[in-house]
Amino acid sequence: MKKIIIIIMAMITLQVTAQDKKKELQKDSSRARMEAMKDLTPEEMATLQTKKMTLHLDLTAEQQKEIQALHLEEAKLRKAKMEDHKAMRESGERKAFTKEEKLKMMNDRLDHQIAMKQKMKSILNAEQYTKWEASMGKMEHRREGKKSDKEKSKQ
Repeated sequence: MKKIIIIIMAMITLQVTAQDKKKELQKDSSRARMEAMKDLTPEEMATLQTKKMTLHLDLTAEQQKEIQALHLEEAKLRKAKMEDHKAMRESGERKAFTKEEKLKMMNDRLDHQIAMKQKMKSILNAEQYTKWEASMGKMEHRREGKKSDKEKSKQ
């Protein structure tokens, strides 16, 4: 009886250890992808995103041009925000945002998402737009999952 209990405990321990390593590997791979993206220029980021969308949605040449321009604009904005954030971090400034500032940032972000959706709707056909929206929903779901994982690890 003791041997069976010891064997079961050993198996449970091995299972938990294996799951922890798998999570660490996933975190490392996403970090590596983010690091690789930091070194890219906005033009390179836009080109990669456009090519991925072309493969996923089977875009026409005209759609590719329009989406390339849209992605380039987005990448430049993201790069500028990353630089601002990096400069603020390096200077040691940890700004505590007021409730009004947080609300303004959230509203700006949501307005930007709404505008992006409208632009995509005007570029893509109905089938492509539906597919694009579904993929964006999956991405948002993954992002929310990562946020909840971070919150769990802080507790």
